[in-house]
Amino acid sequence: MADLKKGARITGPDRNRLATEIRKQYEKGRSIRELADSHGRSYGFIHRLLSENDVTLRGRGGATRGRKKSS
Repeated sequence: MADLKKGARITGPDRNRLATEIRKQYEKGRSIRELADSHGRSYGFIHRLLSENDVTLRGRGGATRGRKKSS
């Protein structure tokens, strides 16, 4: 794949290859934020790339706000 510089427009075959690579990493458990940092892209770019390629996105996770269990 061509050297993809931060902020450079990615189209055509380069975009398809990047989408495939990112999809594999996301499906192995990496977060969108981790992928954005490691590829030098924005969160929005990675999210859009995954969405365009019909990837089912995971929920946000983390703590949930619900009722506390009464003892």
